[in-house]
Amino acid sequence: MSQENEMSHEGHHEHHAKHDEHQHHAGHGAHEGHNGHGGGHHAHHEQMVEDFKRRFWVSVILTIPILVLSPMLQEWTGLAETLAFPGDRYILFALGTAVFLYGGWPFLKGCTTELGKIEPGMMTLIGLAITVAYGYSSLVVFGLPGRMFFWELATLIDIMLLGHWIEMRSIMGASSALEELIKLMPTDAHLVKENGELEDVPVTELQPDDEVLVKPGEKIPVDGPIVKGRTSVNQAMVTGESQPVEKGEGDEVIGGTINGDSAIHVQVSKTGEDSYLSQVVKMVQEAQQSPSRAQSLADRAAFGLTMVALSAGLLTLVAWLLGGREFVFALERMVTVMVITCPHALGLAIPLVVAVSTAMGAKRGILIRDRTAFEASRLVDTLVFDKTGTLTRGEFGVSEVIALENHKEDDVLRLAAALESRSEHPIAKGIVAAAEERELELASPEDFEAIPGKGAQATIDGQHVKVVSPGYLAEHDIEGAPDKVETLAQGGNTVVYVLLDDAPAGLIALADIVREESKEAVRVLR
Repeated sequence: MSQENEMSHEGHHEHHAKHDEHQHHAGHGAHEGHNGHGGGHHAHHEQMVEDFKRRFWVSVILTIPILVLSPMLQEWTGLAETLAFPGDRYILFALGTAVFLYGGWPFLKGCTTELGKIEPGMMTLIGLAITVAYGYSSLVVFGLPGRMFFWELATLIDIMLLGHWIEMRSIMGASSALEELIKLMPTDAHLVKENGELEDVPVTELQPDDEVLVKPGEKIPVDGPIVKGRTSVNQAMVTGESQPVEKGEGDEVIGGTINGDSAIHVQVSKTGEDSYLSQVVKMVQEAQQSPSRAQSLADRAAFGLTMVALSAGLLTLVAWLLGGREFVFALERMVTVMVITCPHALGLAIPLVVAVSTAMGAKRGILIRDRTAFEASRLVDTLVFDKTGTLTRGEFGVSEVIALENHKEDDVLRLAAALESRSEHPIAKGIVAAAEERELELASPEDFEAIPGKGAQATIDGQHVKVVSPGYLAEHDIEGAPDKVETLAQGGNTVVYVLLDDAPAGLIALADIVREESKEAVRVLR
């Protein structure tokens, strides 16, 4: 760890001194960009979900009288004499036509699309089954001898609509996690006008090369370089690292990250769909909409079953004709085979699996980038952790206090904590918390003053105290303990010096605190 990075809270006191188409039909995603970008896509996706929901319930309602009027079911239940009446087949035809055209429309359209691409899959299989069932049943209504298949047609469409509705709802549910990501972006910004005056404007109105002011503690509204000021930036949203990163003129900042304790001017370089956060959102959207291995397997199975249905149907027709049966008899058997070959379970099982897995992942904060990789995770035998915020709390704690010369550890920590008690910085909080754990009594600092980019100083109990970075000592030719700093830094610690009257009194090493449950979590995973 370089000296520049060792002191991540350089300059953090300035503010206190002055006091963030469904695979087949509707996978358009919900959030391309932020602050209004992509709202149309989100609305379109919601409309598609509502459309499938509406088609499902209308089809289910129409299916009830279809079941009651179907001769085959009447025979099975022994209610043929009770429920049958003259002209009932024409009512059955009308209801079946409504379900076929309204409920079956997405599948007929999907079938046409797949055949147009010469990629027959699930849509082709469903479209073939419902078309054959409807066509043959309609001929029977108007005089062709045989049985009507309207109830098979209706129930097949109902089940397939249910499966697709569930699947699309799961994608929408997972997209709600992206909405939380979008909320990390501020909606307004302080635009610096040419005359130097400030104007609060919506982020969507910002243009490249505009200059915005970001006040201490605010979320940075756009991506771009700092053109004025120096600060520390909390980039945990992007990196997961709790350690703030020192940023100065020319350094790039990311929209949604949090500014530290100093005001900065940022030049707008990226907004809307071009911003870093929006690119992350777009990437996750595309991953959610990409077909998984299970879906690809289902499509391949559907293609095979389509071929089986066609082949078996034709073979059945030919076999009965060669067996000497009349054409009408053979045709009915062919239609029966082609209808029952369409797998109701296959059309419903895959969407349910996708829905459950995606919803469970989203509720636990898992944004799936690649469904195929997600499915393959069951084969994982090695796990590598990015410790910050995962095995650790994302909060700094004092790992070691080293006293120099004739000073005592408690005195070094007490003076540093008294000084840092004026700050809300993560490192300052860690030092103060360590002093409280040791029940050290803290004096009130006087003449508190920030050292821009390096630390802070104050008078405590008549002593001039500074808490600064190793870089401060190098700039002022103060002899420190570079060997100790290097050793601590190699252990992943952030190191600060405590100076008394400009002489090093001690070192304080801070590191991310390990979660108490981490050991148990690793044990369970093993």
